Amino acid sequence: MEAASKTDAKKEKTSIKTKVQRLGSKLSGMVMPNIGAFIAWGLITALFMDSGWLPNAQLAKMITPMVTYLLPLLIAFTGGSMVDDHRGGVVGAIATMGVIVGTNIPMFIGAMIMGPLGGWCIKKFDAWAQPRTKQGFEMLVNNFSAGILGMLLAIIGFFGIGPVVSGLSAALAVGVDWIIKRNLIPLANIFIEPAKILFLNNAINQGILTPLGIQASASAGKSILFLLEPDPGPGLGVLLAFMFFGKGSAKSSASGAAIIHFFGGIHEIYFPYVLMKPALFLSVIAGGVSGTFMFNLLGAGLKASPSPGSIISILLMTPKGLGNYVAVLSGVAVATAVSFLVSMVILKRDKSEDTDLEASQAKMANMKGSAKGTSSDASAASNEDARAILSTANEVNHIIFACDAGMGSSAMGASILRDKVKKAGLDLSVTNTAINNLKDEPGLLVVTQDELASRALQKTPTAVHVAVENFLNSPKYDEIVTGLKTKEVSGTVDSAPKSDDKAKKETTEESNIQDIDVSKIKVIDFIHHDQNVGSATMGRSLFKDNMKKSGVTGIKVQHLSVGEVDDEEDVLVIASRDTAKRIKLSFKNVQVLVVDNLMDAPEYDKLIAELK
Repeated sequence: MEAASKTDAKKEKTSIKTKVQRLGSKLSGMVMPNIGAFIAWGLITALFMDSGWLPNAQLAKMITPMVTYLLPLLIAFTGGSMVDDHRGGVVGAIATMGVIVGTNIPMFIGAMIMGPLGGWCIKKFDAWAQPRTKQGFEMLVNNFSAGILGMLLAIIGFFGIGPVVSGLSAALAVGVDWIIKRNLIPLANIFIEPAKILFLNNAINQGILTPLGIQASASAGKSILFLLEPDPGPGLGVLLAFMFFGKGSAKSSASGAAIIHFFGGIHEIYFPYVLMKPALFLSVIAGGVSGTFMFNLLGAGLKASPSPGSIISILLMTPKGLGNYVAVLSGVAVATAVSFLVSMVILKRDKSEDTDLEASQAKMANMKGSAKGTSSDASAASNEDARAILSTANEVNHIIFACDAGMGSSAMGASILRDKVKKAGLDLSVTNTAINNLKDEPGLLVVTQDELASRALQKTPTAVHVAVENFLNSPKYDEIVTGLKTKEVSGTVDSAPKSDDKAKKETTEESNIQDIDVSKIKVIDFIHHDQNVGSATMGRSLFKDNMKKSGVTGIKVQHLSVGEVDDEEDVLVIASRDTAKRIKLSFKNVQVLVVDNLMDAPEYDKLIAELK
C-alpha cells in the first residue's frame, strides 16, 4: 500500500510538472516570435525618450502607442494563431482591443488570455458551422462569423476581463514593488535558476517578468526584472570551472560553450554541464542570488527585455549613464565569480568518473521534450533515416531549422549543418526561423526537434521533414548531407521531368479505387495547405452533396490540414499528389486517395458508387 501511494504521488507530481511546463511553453510561444518588436520598443525608448541617448520629442511619440497597442496585439495575434492559424489570430487580436481600451496599463496578460480564447472560440464555431453551411456560402459565413465573434469577445473583454486583469496586474506590481523595497528580490533566483535548466525559463521570463518589467520600465525608465533570468553570470561561472577543473570531453568543450553562452546568449548550452553534476544547481543558485543582490544594491535595471541573454544584448538595453553600466556589469561579474567558486569546490571534491557529456545532452533533450508536452523518444520520426526520407523527395534547395523562437539552439544547429553542407560542396542555403514563421514552398527541407515535428508538418505539409533529438549534436546531419549528395549524383535521372502521359499514368496508379477498402471508411478528410484551402473546402462541399444525392449516409466528410489527421484505418484521406507524399511518410494506417483536382476528380463518382 505504501509503495502504491508513493507511485500515485509521483504520478501526480509528474502530472503537475508537465502541466506547468506545457503552460510555460504556450506563454513563451506567444512572446518569443515577437521579441524583435520588444527589442525595437526598448531601443526606441533608450534612444529617444527625454533621458535617452538621442532625445527626440517627435520620435518619442512612438513609445506609448507601441507598448499600449502594438506589443499586446502582436502577442494576441500569435496566441490566437497558435490555436487556429491566421483566422484565430485575427479574432484574438480583435478580442484583445477590448481589454486594451478598457484599461489604462499595458495589457500583456490580457493579450495572453484573449488571444488564445479568440482562437479557440472561432475554431469551435467553425467545427460546428462548416458541416451546416450550404455550398457557395462558405466565404460569407467565414468572414461574418470572425467579425461578429471578435466584436462580442471585445465587448466581453472591455467590461469583464479587462478590469479583472488590470486589478490582478496592479496587485502583482504592488507585490513586486514590496519585495524590491525590502531587498528580497534576490531570493527569486532560488527558483529561477533551477527553472531555467528545467526549461521553465521562457515561462518565467516572457510570461511573468517581462510583462511586469515593461509596466515598471514605462513609468520608471528601467526595471531590475529584465535582469533576473537573462543574467549570463551563473552559467558562465559553471563553464569557467569546467575549463579549469573539469574532466574529459566536458573540460575540452567548456571554453567554446562559454563563448557561445556569454556572447551568443544561448544559455541552453550550459544546461548539460549542470545536469552531469546535479550538485552544480547550488552553483547557479548562489550565482543568481548574489548577482541579483548586487543589481538591487546598485540600482541596476534595463529598458526592455534582452533577447537572447547575451552580454551584448544586455548592454544595448542598459539605460544611458556610466553608473547604470557599472551596476549591470558588477552584477554579472559577481554572479560569475560566486558561481565559479562554488563550482570549483564541487568539481575538485568530486572523485567520480567522468560523466558522459553526450548522455547528459540526451537527458536534456528528453527534459525539453517534456517541457513542450511530449517525449523525444516517443516520436517515430526520430527513428527514420534521413537518407531514406530524402530519397522520396523532389529537389531540395533550401534547409530551414525551426524551433519555438527561431533562435538559440536552432541557430546553432543551422550553423553546424551549414558548415557540413559547405564542406560537402553543396550549394544550399541553411537558415533558422520560428516554427510559426514557416511557409510551405517547393524544395524545402525542414529540420525540427522531435517534439515539434507535428507542428512543423502542419505548417509545411509539402516540405521534406527531418526530426532530431538535439540540435547541438545529431547524427542526422551527416545523413542529410549524404542523402543530398546522393540525390545530386542521381538527380539528372530522378528529377527528369515526366511526360504528361507518364504523369497521368502515375496518378492513376496512385489513385486506384480498388486499393481502398471502402468497407472500413467512416471518415473522409479533404487535405489542404496554404495553397489550396479554398479548393479543399469546395471539394468537400461538392463531394458531400453528391454523397447525399446518391443516398450514402453515416460517413463524416471534413477538410483538415495534414497535422489534424487521425491515423486510423477507417479514415480516407483525399489529397493532391505532393501532399499525399507527406501523408504517406507521416501516417501508417490511413487510406489515401490521390487526385489531380480536389474540386472535381473523376475518382469521386467511382468512390461514391463503391460506398453505396
